[in-house]
Amino acid sequence: MDEKGTLDMEKQEKIVSMFDDIAPTYDTANRVMSMGVDKSWRRKACDLAYQFYAKDSIDKIVDVACGTGDMMDFWKKRSEINGIAVGEIVGVDPSNGMVGVAREKFPKFNYHIAKATEIPLQDGSADILSITYGIRNVVEREAALREFNRVLKEGGLVVILEFMKNENLSLLGKIRDFYMNKILPKIGGFISKNLEAYEYLPNSIEDFSTVANMQNELRDASFEILYTKSFSMDISTLIIARKK
Repeated sequence: MDEKGTLDMEKQEKIVSMFDDIAPTYDTANRVMSMGVDKSWRRKACDLAYQFYAKDSIDKIVDVACGTGDMMDFWKKRSEINGIAVGEIVGVDPSNGMVGVAREKFPKFNYHIAKATEIPLQDGSADILSITYGIRNVVEREAALREFNRVLKEGGLVVILEFMKNENLSLLGKIRDFYMNKILPKIGGFISKNLEAYEYLPNSIEDFSTVANMQNELRDASFEILYTKSFSMDISTLIIARKK
C-alpha cells in the first residue's frame, strides 16, 4: 500500500472510532440539533425513491452507513404506507458501536459490519441502496460509488441525503453556515461529551463535495441522475440516481 492509501486508511479508522464513541448519545444529539426536521427529509427520500422505482414488490433495500438504523425504519414504514412489499432491509456500517445501537432498536433488520467500499453482498442483489449523512465520511468515495453500482440491480436506485458544501453566499446560506459552524457543534458536544466529534461535522462539510461535483461523480460511476433537491436553507440535499 502506498503512502496515500495508508493515510486514507488511518483517516477512515479515526472516523469510525469517533462514531463508536458517540454511538450511545447519537440519536438524542441528532434529534435536538435537527429539531426533528430530518424526519421530513427522510420521508421525502423514501417516498420519491418508491415512486421512481415504480414497483409493488422489492427484494432488497440496503442502507450503507446505516448508523443507528433510523433510515432503515423509514424505508419499512414508508413501504407500508405506499403499499409496497419489501423482502429484506439490510444495514451496512463499519462502526460496531453504531450497529450495536441499531440492533437493539430494530432487531428485525439484518446488519453487516463493513465499509462502504467492501459491501458483503452479491452483484446485482439490491433494488435500492441509500446512504444518509454518511457519504462525506467515506474517504474513498469514488470506490464506494462503484461498489454501490456493483451491488445494485440494473435500473436500481442509489439514494443520497447529505450535507453538501455550500456554494450559496446569500443571507440564508450565511445563516446556515453560522448554525452549522458555531451552534451545532456546541449542542452535539454538550449532549455527547465529545466536542471534537461534533466539530468534525462542519469541517467535514467544508471539505466535502458540492452538489454539482457529487452529481458528476455519480455519472462517472455509471449512474443517471433522476432527482436533486436541497431542503431547509440548503442544509440537506437529496440526490436520487439510477444504475445504467
